[in-house]
Amino acid sequence: MSLLSAGDVRELAGRLGVRPTKTLGQNFVVDANTVRRIVRVAGLEPGDVVVEVGPGLGSLTLALLEVVDRVVAVEIDPVLAAELPATVAARTRPGAELEVVLADAVAVTELPGPAPTALVANLPYNVAVPVLLSMLARFPSLRHGLVMVQSEVADRLVAPPGSRTYGIPSAKTAWYAEARRAGAVPPPVFWPVPRVDSGLVAFTRRPAPETTASREEVFAVVDAAFAQRRKTLRAALAGWAGSAAGAEQALRAAGVDPAARGEQLDVAAFARIAAHRPGAGTP
Repeated sequence: MSLLSAGDVRELAGRLGVRPTKTLGQNFVVDANTVRRIVRVAGLEPGDVVVEVGPGLGSLTLALLEVVDRVVAVEIDPVLAAELPATVAARTRPGAELEVVLADAVAVTELPGPAPTALVANLPYNVAVPVLLSMLARFPSLRHGLVMVQSEVADRLVAPPGSRTYGIPSAKTAWYAEARRAGAVPPPVFWPVPRVDSGLVAFTRRPAPETTASREEVFAVVDAAFAQRRKTLRAALAGWAGSAAGAEQALRAAGVDPAARGEQLDVAAFARIAAHRPGAGTP
């Protein structure tokens, strides 16, 4: 197996006429030690079927195929998607299997072949949260994974209730999985070099909180609670419940103080509130 060096990445990009764009959030990893570290921290087994989002020129893809037998790479850039199989074929071991899907990862609803069991990706900064949440929602077979995101986003994804950074990404991620910080990644390992630090977030799938409400109904409560963070839940959920009195009724039925604020609640509490929405037909 031959991974891409910084020189390889720049040579390949030059040959393809590829210039990293902010629109697509492209920052290519040019350090072999970093991609091997990502794969190691992801805790992959040979039998894992890995979905990678935004493989770019293939730095992380090659490192993944050192460990697992199959990677499904979702790439939005047609030039990069067309070149990736050739790069992998020239550098990977026999038996390693790559399938490239040319698509916007946020819009992907199905993937070819066996169901994916792990998500490992250097996610574009501008769509990191939507991609992660949509992948977890659409592919329940994803048991675990590791994503590299902007450091600030990493803090939000793993934040516990009551912390300054806890919010919508934290609560919605917690619906699907337990997430934790798994390390930091400095700017110099990327090309072009970003102006922000990156962080690794590892996650492990867990059962959703028990509730009679659907995920969409629970997420509607989360959205309403954080739309007006400084307001009490009685006030913030008034629109959701139809009135402040209705919100208070739902909150008390769920065992939540109406004077509390959204950042104080875990996802299980949001699930209880959703189940007691006025008119929902639950006891």
